[in-house]
Amino acid sequence: MFDIQQIMKILPHRYPFLLVDRVLELSETHAVGIKNVTFNEPFFQGHFPAEPVMPGVLVLEAMGQVAAMMLSAKPGSENLITFLTGVQKAKFRRPVKPGDQLVTTAEMIRLRGKMGKVRTVGRVDGVVAAEAEFSFVAAETLAESPKERKDEE
Repeated sequence: MFDIQQIMKILPHRYPFLLVDRVLELSETHAVGIKNVTFNEPFFQGHFPAEPVMPGVLVLEAMGQVAAMMLSAKPGSENLITFLTGVQKAKFRRPVKPGDQLVTTAEMIRLRGKMGKVRTVGRVDGVVAAEAEFSFVAAETLAESPKERKDEE
């Protein structure tokens, strides 16, 4: 299991765009992660104050971040960062609201060199909230890796 401190050593995202709170399972081909959705999220101020709903694009972002964690399980990936190149088959089945826990399962469909494709499913209380396939490319980071930055602190 990876807590938020360990996740921040791997993913470059930071508040308010770090949308994974915990990773429960992680391998080169599979990951399960959690986003605890609270009313304190900044996007709820405008989306929508009377009926708060997590924006679909941020649901996809949270799911993509769980998928990006899979790359970190591959040996030699310490200085790689994933960039989204495409979203396919995205479907939203139910809204994600304050108090929900979005549990994302990600499965590697294929990985050839630094290009890949993953399938993700986000569930709330066991019910599918969203699903999508993501295409990505892994690239060398231009800046220091999060691990190197952490070591310097």
